[in-house]
Amino acid sequence: MSHCEELLVRVGRGLHAALPRPSRHPIKALDAKGMELASSDAELRAALFRLVDVTPACRSHDDLARHLTEYLKEVDERPQALQAAMRVAHTAPGRAALGAAAATGVRHMAHRFIVGESPQAALGVLEGLWKEGSACSVDLLGEATFTSEEADRYAARCEEALEVLSAAARSWPQRPLLEADSAGPLPRVNLSVKVSALTPLMRPEAPHVGRDDAAQRLRPLLRRARDLGAHLHIDMESLDALETTEELVFDLLGEPEFGDGPSAGVVLQAYLRDSGRQLDRMLEWARASERRPPLTVRLVKGAYWDHEVVEARQHGWAPPVFEVKAESDRNFEELTRRLLDERLTKDSAGKPDPWHPLLRVAIASHNIRSLASAIAHNRASGGEDHDLELQVLRGLGDELGVAIAASGLRVRSYCPVGDLVAGMAYLVRRLLENTSNDSFLGEQQRGASIDELLAAP
Repeated sequence: MSHCEELLVRVGRGLHAALPRPSRHPIKALDAKGMELASSDAELRAALFRLVDVTPACRSHDDLARHLTEYLKEVDERPQALQAAMRVAHTAPGRAALGAAAATGVRHMAHRFIVGESPQAALGVLEGLWKEGSACSVDLLGEATFTSEEADRYAARCEEALEVLSAAARSWPQRPLLEADSAGPLPRVNLSVKVSALTPLMRPEAPHVGRDDAAQRLRPLLRRARDLGAHLHIDMESLDALETTEELVFDLLGEPEFGDGPSAGVVLQAYLRDSGRQLDRMLEWARASERRPPLTVRLVKGAYWDHEVVEARQHGWAPPVFEVKAESDRNFEELTRRLLDERLTKDSAGKPDPWHPLLRVAIASHNIRSLASAIAHNRASGGEDHDLELQVLRGLGDELGVAIAASGLRVRSYCPVGDLVAGMAYLVRRLLENTSNDSFLGEQQRGASIDELLAAP
């Protein structure tokens, strides 16, 4: 076993030991049981996801109960609780009770992942996370827009979020680990935006059309983030939007007025087979750029796997994503090593210069092996812990976030904000991730040993 692999195992065991014990709270226990059932039965999982998706369109509890019973008819083996629900659904009072319970369950699950309906409503959760040692990245829910008016409203929501969060964050207590690294200050406010919500003109065959239209809305947001000292992170979405997003971000950040800020970042999706070449382009741009704040690269596995595979098969194309989870995990570790090895500029003697990095690196995962690999490689290559950021999703990685903070490492929780309707697509993707039969969270939930969890993919 190599030195780095030995370090990886020690780090992974340390993180695992720091995980809080499972909650005995009855609601959280019920959530866990529901996730376990959905994980073990594909038909039941599909029925529950269809219910989540249709909930905002249902006009009454009776309507919601009818949808639920129809979906459950397609499930061959139903747990006793669902059998009982099916029996009472034949009466009006039974449907009302079942619909009310289903609506409460869906909304409770939504609030597990969505921290508030507005930035103002989310402030209590965000401040609480900060006090516990976790920074946040706020994501305003609301995906692909279809009119210019919708895009204008999304941009206005983003500007309002920057204002509200910046005003509130000034009174938060000092957290040195969350507020600076070797390159300098780290903004307290971090807002994630989606290009597909900034323009209705996303066209894979003509990326410049969406790029130019989105630029009219993103440029003022960059200016406001700069003036407020906030960080603006541009999310990557499906492959259809990738070229438009890359061109938009690099064109705007290359403009002279943004040479001194704001702090900004992009996302690299490890499940894409072409992700290595995308990192090449990011590094090439960073080396040629004269911007002072280093570009932040958030490395994720990717959340649009089903969409990419289905669309590719419909057109008879080879899927652009890795279809075997182990291949995606191996690529994630390879990209992690490359990001950490190539993030620094070189001084006149060819030595890495930690004070002037090309990139800031953020590793987003709930896989202890993936996180331990990043920490171990960073340390083995002479990097400082405070120059690496680890990220988790609110609702999925809460316990892991606590363990990371307890280990003296910087952690950031990705916190969606918005109403239930806007959050449905996001919520279903999170449920798919949490109940996937080969997901790390699924393996952990089924009681896999720490040796299994830390095994090389």
